[in-house]
Amino acid sequence: MSDTCQVAVIGIGVMGSAITRRLVETGCDVSVFDVDTARVEQMVELGATAASSPANATSATKFTVLSLNTADIVERVVFGPNGVAETASSDKLLIDMSSINPEDTITFAGRLAGASGMGWTDNPLSGGAPAAATGTLTIMAGGDQQDYDRASEVMDRLSENRTLMGPVGAGQATKLINQILVGNGFATLMECAELAVKGGIEPTRIPKALAGGRADSAILQEFFVKLAVRDYSPTGRIDNMLKDLLGAQDFARGSGVPTPMLSANVELHKWLVAHGHGSADTAAMMEFVERGVSQ
Repeated sequence: MSDTCQVAVIGIGVMGSAITRRLVETGCDVSVFDVDTARVEQMVELGATAASSPANATSATKFTVLSLNTADIVERVVFGPNGVAETASSDKLLIDMSSINPEDTITFAGRLAGASGMGWTDNPLSGGAPAAATGTLTIMAGGDQQDYDRASEVMDRLSENRTLMGPVGAGQATKLINQILVGNGFATLMECAELAVKGGIEPTRIPKALAGGRADSAILQEFFVKLAVRDYSPTGRIDNMLKDLLGAQDFARGSGVPTPMLSANVELHKWLVAHGHGSADTAAMMEFVERGVSQ
């Protein structure tokens, strides 16, 4: 591998695949690991190198990017057998792009630094796989300034809006706030999209008509029509959103902040998962307006 932009990506799901593709396209030497070898093989065809374990991936790279679903998986990948910690060192940096709770992030970062001196920055994202593919992600980062600056070698290739929010864990706390805004926004769009259809309004006219007004938003412009026409092509899973909303709810309770709108949205997402829509795209919440009242 070259002396610059050596990156391991661990977790090759929808986001991890988009991240890997972008890093390869922008000239990075990328080593990839996932328990799903078929996903790894797809990335190898794009120019990445397969790693045999998280430890193997980290040993060959300056930066290790995690794109994983839960704190339990992050802990296993970093501290489990053949984990990142086994080949970690103070000249390497872990960039966690997963969405997990702030408390676990702070604990994991302390453990890794204590064991090896390896730095940790939490870099949860907004914008999804399409933004990762074009290098236009919004990143809310946590960590010290030095590690934040070091991570720029990788993150400048993936994002166009990146902000250091505070110490380790602050990025994850900001992500929870983001998910409350996004998740509640989706729920509101669900209701409005159905009202538009039942009211005889051509759905494509709503985003245009409201553009520039107080009701306008990126969510409105990108997803209103998608919900109205029941376009369930994958952009984000319902069960992943529920995971984040539950994390936000725990964070709010621990902070003593009442969140009645969030609580209602958690129940909506629980209903969707219970009725078999957990792996579906967020747009599948339209199933609730069609069947929720009668069940």
